[in-house]
Amino acid sequence: MSLFEVNDKGDVVVHGHLDRDTLSKNFWESLASSERNTLVQNQRCSVDLSDVERADSAGLAWLINAVRDAKQNGVSITLHKMPDKLHKLAKISNADGFLPVE
Repeated sequence: MSLFEVNDKGDVVVHGHLDRDTLSKNFWESLASSERNTLVQNQRCSVDLSDVERADSAGLAWLINAVRDAKQNGVSITLHKMPDKLHKLAKISNADGFLPVE
């Protein structure tokens, strides 16, 4: 299974571990060109984090970069169902203000 899946509405579901062992590329770089086009066309991206089992500071950086890259491409991104541990890591890192969490 891949780290995440993108549907034709611009919804993304992230699976498994969001950490230094599983992340080799930024979110935007990991997308296929058709997935990028879908997000740009819809101008929105909803990221469901409910299936994330583990995350570390690399995962937090990945999310911050995903928000940055989406904005640079005209895509409004929203994070949903962020695991408590990841939310606490963002808060203690003072990065929670950068993340559009609903």
